[in-house]
Amino acid sequence: MSAKKFAPDYVLLFLILSLLAIGVTMVYSASEVWAQYRFNDAFFFAKRQLLFAIVGLIAMTLIMNVEYWTWRRFSKTVIIVCFVLLILVLIPGIGMVRNGSQSWIGAGAFSIQPSEFMKLAMILFLAGYLAENQKKIISFKSGLLPVLALVFTPFALIMLQPDLGTGTVMVGTCLVMTFISGARIRHFVMLGFLGLAGFAALVLSAPYRIKRITSFLDPWSDPLGSGFQIIQSLYAIGPGGLFGLGIGGSRQKYYYLPEPQTDFIFAILAEELGFVGGALLLLLFALLLWRGIRIALGAPDLFGSFLAAGIVSMAAIQVTINIGVVIGLMPVTGITLPFLSYGGSSLTLMLAAFGILLNISRYSRH
Repeated sequence: MSAKKFAPDYVLLFLILSLLAIGVTMVYSASEVWAQYRFNDAFFFAKRQLLFAIVGLIAMTLIMNVEYWTWRRFSKTVIIVCFVLLILVLIPGIGMVRNGSQSWIGAGAFSIQPSEFMKLAMILFLAGYLAENQKKIISFKSGLLPVLALVFTPFALIMLQPDLGTGTVMVGTCLVMTFISGARIRHFVMLGFLGLAGFAALVLSAPYRIKRITSFLDPWSDPLGSGFQIIQSLYAIGPGGLFGLGIGGSRQKYYYLPEPQTDFIFAILAEELGFVGGALLLLLFALLLWRGIRIALGAPDLFGSFLAAGIVSMAAIQVTINIGVVIGLMPVTGITLPFLSYGGSSLTLMLAAFGILLNISRYSRH
């Protein structure tokens, strides 16, 4: 394929770098107390997050200069490798258990989470499949059913870890891509009812998920157990007021909110920067979504459009669920906030994905 090449979307690049800078700053501010207590180094998590950010930026820069349609040729290989990793992580002695989930492969700080990479692998593969079979997608049997089989096979492997949060983001992203490709609304309504039934079954199959639902509905029913995180999160957000307590001024990071540098980092940001800081962060994410949609609409081919839409949808779904959990609108799911939460796999994966989006922007009429 050949197309006219432009400069990358510098507005998108600026938004990514801004979110990344905020993320590294907030990881330090949120984790300094825990890091000093556990590792006698207040910068322990911040230094690692900065290293992850540098690795991710290098990957993003390299990928930004690789023509996006190149990934179409390697999408099958990528998804097969991710499938193998998802199987390996379930084998005792190979997979590492953290916080009750056997989701990591590696040793110590040099571990990866295969389910994170499966999200991008699914986007790459599904974008190619939908581009080739767009006319079939209106048919449930020959169009939508193969997509569902493709999506829910890795979802089943991810649920064996178990990791409902990552699986939900992957399935949600793939369904958004399928919907915009032209699938019939009535098929999605039917899937919606089936999905609710399946979600209920997943919740009922594990006692800890039932506790998360009950704590979401009434966290004070178990304030020292399943409701502890959300209560401490709200205690962080409330005192933040309009302008916050200032960077480093959080009180909840003093052993009240567990692991504040990860999934609940937005609570610390809202406590220290207030409503204004939280609103500005949401504005940055909204602008990120807007630029991504423009790139998807202006892409020169269907593969580029679906690929861009998938990457943006993945980020948007994660932001929505993460902040929804932190402010008490959704049950706790363990999903990171893109570009901000501490974590090597999630950060490098997101930066790599946006490297692809930046490359699409070089050929997009945005």
